[in-house]
Amino acid sequence: MRSTYLLVSHGSRDPRPQVALENLAQLLSDNLAHSFPAVATATLELGPAPLHEQICSFGERTLSLGLTHLQILPVFLLPGVHVADDIPAEVEIAQKTFGSRLNIEVRPHLGSQVAGLTNLLKTQMQELAFVPNLLSPKWIVLSHGSRRPGGNSTFEEIASQLGAETAYWSVKPSLEERIDSLVRDGQQQIGIVPYFLFNGGITDAIAKNVEQLQQQFPTAELHLANPLGASVELADLIRDLIQK
Repeated sequence: MRSTYLLVSHGSRDPRPQVALENLAQLLSDNLAHSFPAVATATLELGPAPLHEQICSFGERTLSLGLTHLQILPVFLLPGVHVADDIPAEVEIAQKTFGSRLNIEVRPHLGSQVAGLTNLLKTQMQELAFVPNLLSPKWIVLSHGSRRPGGNSTFEEIASQLGAETAYWSVKPSLEERIDSLVRDGQQQIGIVPYFLFNGGITDAIAKNVEQLQQQFPTAELHLANPLGASVELADLIRDLIQK
């Protein structure tokens, strides 16, 4: 069934995540060019209007194209409250506006693509260069973290497949606690991979935190990888979530 696609992200006061989201939408559009889709972006918070209004606006565009199916693609890494509750609630409001004229469907969130995201993080790890050492580097994958029961399970699965420790920005264990534990065990080289989509305020804060931790643990060599970023590979993972 032909459809339009709306990429929904959290939203930020920092303009960089929105620019990256739009780049990702363009990559997805290029990927799907054979089916002439319409791809757009929306934000759950800090957008130009409430999410349900953004969905309604794109829904009208969908109908104007002669299509009756709109797929919502949640660009979220963790299945927290936004994915489980907030987005479905906004979609329900929009769906009532259209009734049977338009079918609005929420697809699985991006973070459900465990295998693909694991491979992307491996690439981020391979881009870090350490000083030659007899001991192999240890890795920490750093996520924002979710307080929702089970909200961190897929992230923990990814970290396990990477052979990495987990740390969280908003819940325990923190990055400092993980580094302290590794240093106490004699580890000299530690790579930190942020499980975040795009550069923004939090990744800036993480970079500053790593600088402070490097001073706090001078015997360790700390390296910070980049967030995932908008890429053809990430767009491919979103494409795989689409209901053809």
